[in-house]
Order: sequence, then C-alpha cells, then structure tokens
Amino acid sequence: MKLTKYVVTLAIFTVAIIGTTQESVAQTSFGASYEIRQEAPKKGFGVRVENDIFQKFPIINLGIRAHFSYFNEENDITREDGSTSISFGQKVTNYDYGLALVGDVKVEPFSPYVGLGLGASTLDVSRSDLPENSAFDDDAKDSAIYWNGFAGARIDIMGIQPFVEYRLEDVSNYQ
Repeated sequence: MKLTKYVVTLAIFTVAIIGTTQESVAQTSFGASYEIRQEAPKKGFGVRVENDIFQKFPIINLGIRAHFSYFNEENDITREDGSTSISFGQKVTNYDYGLALVGDVKVEPFSPYVGLGLGASTLDVSRSDLPENSAFDDDAKDSAIYWNGFAGARIDIMGIQPFVEYRLEDVSNYQ
C-alpha cells in the first residue's frame, strides 16, 4: 500500500511538470512549507511544484500545482477508568497530496493568488504497548478524496519568493 502512495505521488508531480510545459515563457517553481492545521496531527511539512500554463496578459497568470504534505505526531496516552489505568503510545501520520489550478496577479513585488484543486489524504494510526483485550485496535488506516481552495500571497525578494497561504479543505469523508 505504501509503495502505491509513492508511485501515485510521483506520477502527479511528473504530470504537473511535464504535462504543462509551454514555450520559453513557462516557468516551473518549487517550494517548501511548514504547515499548521487544526486536526491531529497539527504540524507538518510540505513541498509543491508549480508550472505556468497561461501567460497571455502581462500581470495575470494561470498555472497548475502539485503538492505533497507530511504530518506526524507521537503521543503517550494514559486513560483512567475508576481504579484502572491504561497507558500506551500512539503515532499518527497523515499524507496529503493533490493537484490544483492557481491564478495570480503580479503587482511587483507582491503576487496575490487563489486556487482550487482536488486532493487525497491518507491517515495512519499505530498504537503500541496496548494491554491484552484492549478496546483499541493496534493500527488504523483510512483514505479520503477532497476538494480544496486556497488563497495566499508571494513577495519577490531578489528572486526568492517567500509566501503565506491559507488552505481550506474538507476531508470529512474518511471511512
């Protein structure tokens, strides 16, 4: 199953880079991000690849983006039920990847942008040190497909473009 995730992710990035090439005006950008979200695991890292696909106007761009995010959190949990106490370890890992269309307006040195895309998310939970006959399963895995929208802004500082982005997604269709 894990090999399938990596193959699908590699295929998405390959299509994003090769499938959207243009004449000499096309530009591919690579980015890395530190990500914070509300659901567990709360913090992670991401990478993204963007390629321009439409640059007919001087300040308006349309592009395609592939993204991959990795979130990981480990917890030691203690549950008390009356006089009994249960302690175990829990590791939660989330892989999130997808494709999106991105539109931006270049007003030097700023570039505000918006986007809409389709993504997939895989959640893996593994527990260790569970007592015998525990109500919890050792491991749990789940996947979901979702739509996402995002808005952000880049600033051009001598060819480097730091960015701030807010992404809204609904991954409520986990099984």
